[in-house]
Amino acid sequence: MSGIAGNLEQVVQRIARAASLAGRGAECVKLVAVSKGHGAEAIREAYVAGHRRFGENYAQEFAAKVASLSDCRDIEWHFIGHIQSNKVKIVAPRAHVVHTIDSTSLAHDIGRRVARERGSLRVLVEVNVAGEPQKHGVSPSELRDVMAAIDVEPALLLCGLMTVPPADNLEKSRAAFETLGSLRSIHGGSSRLPELSMGMSQDFELAVASGATIVRVGSAIFGPRPPMPSA
Repeated sequence: MSGIAGNLEQVVQRIARAASLAGRGAECVKLVAVSKGHGAEAIREAYVAGHRRFGENYAQEFAAKVASLSDCRDIEWHFIGHIQSNKVKIVAPRAHVVHTIDSTSLAHDIGRRVARERGSLRVLVEVNVAGEPQKHGVSPSELRDVMAAIDVEPALLLCGLMTVPPADNLEKSRAAFETLGSLRSIHGGSSRLPELSMGMSQDFELAVASGATIVRVGSAIFGPRPPMPSA
């Protein structure tokens, strides 16, 4: 097996090994194949290989792929990018899970839109645990307020926390993953926040060892992202 299907199988096996070494079952970890920058045909190849969870970062690209793959009715779409207020109308009707709620205003905007257009939406709060100014996400001190804002929106189902750790430093990644787990414990534990979305191509095995329930893997499955077209 080669290409995307082969890469996908290798990642699944690596997740299973990492989970086993951590004393966890592989079924405890969900794999989101991050397809940003790759065409709908790449997603379809992974879909034919049996995968169903896909993650997208950019609202307009996401909408185009949802339309192109409308015949794949059991795809579970995860939106994992920052959501500007003017993109709520694109993301809210299409995503099955949103990982990146990072303000009380975004929680209210998405909650109102979902209530008008569909039944409910699962969401996670993105936490900037390392306090990196170039990244989105709430600070740990803001987490309680954003969780409360989600709770008052009947159409939103709070299901966990997400983080993007510092790049290219596994020790900092480990610290970020452990901090996210600690924040879950402080704010209600796994019964209140069952999902920890953390870990990408370079560190997903470390994330599994640290308790991730969702890993977001792109280049290890789809290969390097094609360059963005110039304006």
